[in-house]
Amino acid sequence: MKTTTFSSAIQQYKYPGIFYLLSTLIPWLFWFTAGYISHLEPYQDKYLNIASVLSFIGLLAPVIVAVILIHKEPELRKDISRRFFNFKRSYLIYYILACFIMPVSIMTAQAISLLFGYNPSQFIITGEFTFSSGIFPVWFLLIIAPLIEELAWHTYGTDSLCSRFNLFTASLIFGLFWGVWHMPLATMRDYYQSNVVEEGWIYGINFLVSIIPYVILMNWLYYKTGRNILVTIVFHITAGLFNELFAPHPDSKIIQTGLLLILSVWVLIKDRNMFFGKENKQPIYQTTLFVCK
Repeated sequence: MKTTTFSSAIQQYKYPGIFYLLSTLIPWLFWFTAGYISHLEPYQDKYLNIASVLSFIGLLAPVIVAVILIHKEPELRKDISRRFFNFKRSYLIYYILACFIMPVSIMTAQAISLLFGYNPSQFIITGEFTFSSGIFPVWFLLIIAPLIEELAWHTYGTDSLCSRFNLFTASLIFGLFWGVWHMPLATMRDYYQSNVVEEGWIYGINFLVSIIPYVILMNWLYYKTGRNILVTIVFHITAGLFNELFAPHPDSKIIQTGLLLILSVWVLIKDRNMFFGKENKQPIYQTTLFVCK
């Protein structure tokens, strides 16, 4: 019986520079091209459809990079397979939190906004979406995009940063990267990021700021459940799905960011050893994985 701690497993994710460089440049190439095509005159659906296909190809790039880096390392393949089915009864509360943190936070933000005179219609489920996605149904992208992203960010991306930094620093670096990574999508006509920018600069800034507490909370759930990848997928899907299910005013999203910041600060204080511990520059974990050999 061989004992493998999280710390030694994470040390195997050795190429954060290659991963993040390729995961940025390749999507940017497709997304800036898609942004240009989406604005070709006259504005026709065929251009937006072409742009959406290019956008989707760009979305696939990070997970393809992750697969290539993981495939050549047998230990990484074993580690990934264990983490997909890492379920324990003691983790149940974190699975529940993954399902409800984002929907509860947006509904609470909407409720707070009512105190300032905002419209109760925010709570109406309209069945309409705030953006278009070309050839793909919006509901499809709200589910498949988080799935594809997390198959990159939490199979290789996050752990590769934690092989060099503690979890807090890794979360900040990833949050900054993720904000920059999304920027080319703001050039695509009628996409979510471009609509946020058109609503006003304060909402664009709020989108970037909101990423930081979001990443801290997601990584907290990730490590609290033994680096369970499915938990991050659920958390990511609920974030986008419930913000579109209701009709929150953009100012309610700013309130939501404030709520998430408060919660993330509480998490950082509560589990400061997890985020700031330095065991070989990594978070301190109490759980041990037992691997038969």
